[in-house]
Amino acid sequence: MSVGVEEWRVRIDAARHEVEAQVRRVGRDPAEVTIVAVTKTLPPDAVEAAAVAGLTDVGENYVQEGRDKRKRCTAVVRWHLIGTLQRNKAALAAGTFDCVHSLDSLPVAEALGAAASARGRSLPVLLQVNTAPDRARHGLEPEDVPALAERVLSLPGLLLSGLMAIAPADATGEAARAHFRALRELRDRAATRLGVELPHLSMGMSEDFAVALEEGATMLRLGRMLFGARGLAAWREGS
Repeated sequence: MSVGVEEWRVRIDAARHEVEAQVRRVGRDPAEVTIVAVTKTLPPDAVEAAAVAGLTDVGENYVQEGRDKRKRCTAVVRWHLIGTLQRNKAALAAGTFDCVHSLDSLPVAEALGAAASARGRSLPVLLQVNTAPDRARHGLEPEDVPALAERVLSLPGLLLSGLMAIAPADATGEAARAHFRALRELRDRAATRLGVELPHLSMGMSEDFAVALEEGATMLRLGRMLFGARGLAAWREGS
């Protein structure tokens, strides 16, 4: 391994133990919580380093970057799409990712389900919710979640597994609690209303993961905590 990969491995290993300590602090089992290592803009070596450090899941924001990176990686990990999914990228996403966190419209859900079904897949998905009145953010309005959840449950090729949210940029740390709590309560109401289990809450990043754990997060999307600050240059296949 290169020096860069080894440095990442050491940092990731330390972060993983910190997360596990926080999980135990709130009386939960570390096996209940998945760390999704956010590798956007980072080279395939970052994925390899995460796998060597014991992580099993990585997250990408862009469909094509995830596709290109996965082709270059030898690590056996689960690939999560955590960024916005457009309808014209649904087929590519269905062939690239093992879980999609950012479903927020019926047309995209239908396209993704059809593409996954054509591949003989049952693709786990989460509905992205906008928990703040921020029109610049993607995601469903909370009141629209039950209707889309019901439709997604009826689509072949998709397995509805829970909800995802991103706290507002100015709501870090303790200030994010209300948004995480709102997502959990929304998930609980939707699961009861629909009579299904929705086990996953994808919420919490490097700045606020401890609060997210206290509010029931099962998937933490961690980037800076694992890999340090990113440079401006994005990785691209062939670069």
